[in-house]
Amino acid sequence: MTVITGPFRAGDWVRITDPKGRKHNIQLQDGAEYSTKKGQLRHDDIIGQPEGIVITSSLDFPYQVFRPLLFEYVVSMPRGAAIIYPKDAAQIVVMADIFPGARVLEAGAGSGSLSSYLLRAVGPTGQVTSYELREEFAENATKNVSQSTGEIPETWNLIVGDVKDAPADLEVDRIILDMVDPWNCIPLAARSLVPGGIVCAYVATTTQLSRFVETLRTEGTFTEPYAWESLIREWHLEGLAVRPKHAMNGHTAFLVTARKLAPGQKSMPRTRRPAPGAYGPDYTGPRPADLEADDAN
Repeated sequence: MTVITGPFRAGDWVRITDPKGRKHNIQLQDGAEYSTKKGQLRHDDIIGQPEGIVITSSLDFPYQVFRPLLFEYVVSMPRGAAIIYPKDAAQIVVMADIFPGARVLEAGAGSGSLSSYLLRAVGPTGQVTSYELREEFAENATKNVSQSTGEIPETWNLIVGDVKDAPADLEVDRIILDMVDPWNCIPLAARSLVPGGIVCAYVATTTQLSRFVETLRTEGTFTEPYAWESLIREWHLEGLAVRPKHAMNGHTAFLVTARKLAPGQKSMPRTRRPAPGAYGPDYTGPRPADLEADDAN
């Protein structure tokens, strides 16, 4: 994945910011102009200049100019499907341990936001295979990844289809599931992940979270799942007025990870009994084998 540096060139995407913090992404073209409420910005005043310049509009209004960072681009990219936001993508890259050279299976591609992060993390020696059920979403993801990277990386294989139809001999280091029913992909994860590999699911609701975790436990060849969510609160900084901002980037989704055990190994039984009623008559999901054995005793 190419990271563009150096002076601005025609064809580059840039992010202009005014003194009030309002931001716009524009693609530079020779001889073109960009219209703002504060006058025209000439692209030729930007092309050939280094990042971090301040230019003025035709009405003498200042704008800072930088190339957009990846997290800035993904939150403003054209969307078909909802995106995975930077705070969650960062957690996935770190907690799922996406490393240079990793072979990563992603389902689904959506608008291509997570694909862009995964491609950067695996580097030129890795491979990201993304499945997307809907062709229009796949087309949009292709455009967005191309814009965010400057090209379609050779390390990316986007397939329009159902990830459950992936080849039986597929072998990967990491599986990332951003889909409505990730529990249906647990057999795929069990056969395709290398020993020690990680499956990570991104789910929006507690019912999805519960079903995925309990299905993992029932399958029996993964470590005990770890689930969490991340919340971000920005701060207002002005002289002595230093306080949390009133608005907060709260819940977007839950994340769950588990590791694949070696062939023939079974997950260890839990030493702590579940809370009373956790698997009572109102619970209709999968029941872990170690729980059933414990109940029998």
